[in-house]
Amino acid sequence: MKNSITIKDDLKKYLIPAFERKTKSIIAIDVKKFTSYTDTLVIIEAGSHRQVTSIAEHLIKSLKARKIKTIGVEGVKEGDWALLDYGEVIIHVFESEKKSFYDIEGLWADAPRIDLSEFQKAFEPQEEKDDEADDGF
Repeated sequence: MKNSITIKDDLKKYLIPAFERKTKSIIAIDVKKFTSYTDTLVIIEAGSHRQVTSIAEHLIKSLKARKIKTIGVEGVKEGDWALLDYGEVIIHVFESEKKSFYDIEGLWADAPRIDLSEFQKAFEPQEEKDDEADDGF
């Protein structure tokens, strides 16, 4: 992956709840050299308004259980674009059409992407192998 860096352990606590849900995509961008207000942007794509709300609420609940509270939350109930501000990490949860329209990744094109490939593999559903003989159905 061009212009990428490895995932750091302190970021994993924000990503685990996101990967627990069936998102369309998750991108993490290291912006600490470009801005003073955060270190990492996480951009999550959801397939519907309901899924945006569900993912955002799950993130808030999961992180709160780990004693990580938001600094600010916007747009969760509306379901187009939820923004969760945790200070060092800002999480955007977009409905697909809004994600394309706002193109946050494009705005931060010069910032390195955090390689999530190894992390993603841990959350891929395992295919069950059928050990029984094929019944012909």
